[in-house]
Amino acid sequence: MLKPDESLLLIIDIQEKLVRACAHPESIVKKASILGEAARILSIPVVVTEQYPQGLGETVEPLKAALGNGAHYVEKTSFSALREEGFKEKLASFGKKQIILGGIETHICVYQTCAELLEEGYEVYVVKEVTSSRKEYDYNTGLELMKSDGAKLTCVEAVLFEWLGGSKHPSFKEVQKLIKG
Repeated sequence: MLKPDESLLLIIDIQEKLVRACAHPESIVKKASILGEAARILSIPVVVTEQYPQGLGETVEPLKAALGNGAHYVEKTSFSALREEGFKEKLASFGKKQIILGGIETHICVYQTCAELLEEGYEVYVVKEVTSSRKEYDYNTGLELMKSDGAKLTCVEAVLFEWLGGSKHPSFKEVQKLIKG
């Protein structure tokens, strides 16, 4: 199970042009924003990658707003975030072993990042509603590949309630409001 003191949220390339090309763009932005805001409330570190932002745009504004000023942004041109210079070291500097992963595109950047995270010994939890591809078949293929490699597939509510652990958590009501609205 996820533990907040061992968790890091890694969001891959939820950028303007990529979101517009994906299936269910409003849903992925909404779900990523809920997850990001909960991470902020619970002081869980967040790393956000942006694939070639000069051409694909920046992280979408609703997600940036939910994350606040504490998120760490990394520009990349490699499909796997771990192939960017200094990224492995940046990730290791947080001292977390559980990576909660979501982003675009499921079968390319999310999958390749997931595969290399697993090779590095991280526990990877892929949040299904926070991942997307242009085509449903590619999305499903990416999820199958990550699961067969050893990643755990999960959903936003499962992550939130694992982080909270129970209704007596001091941030329970604040996090619960995120999914009630």
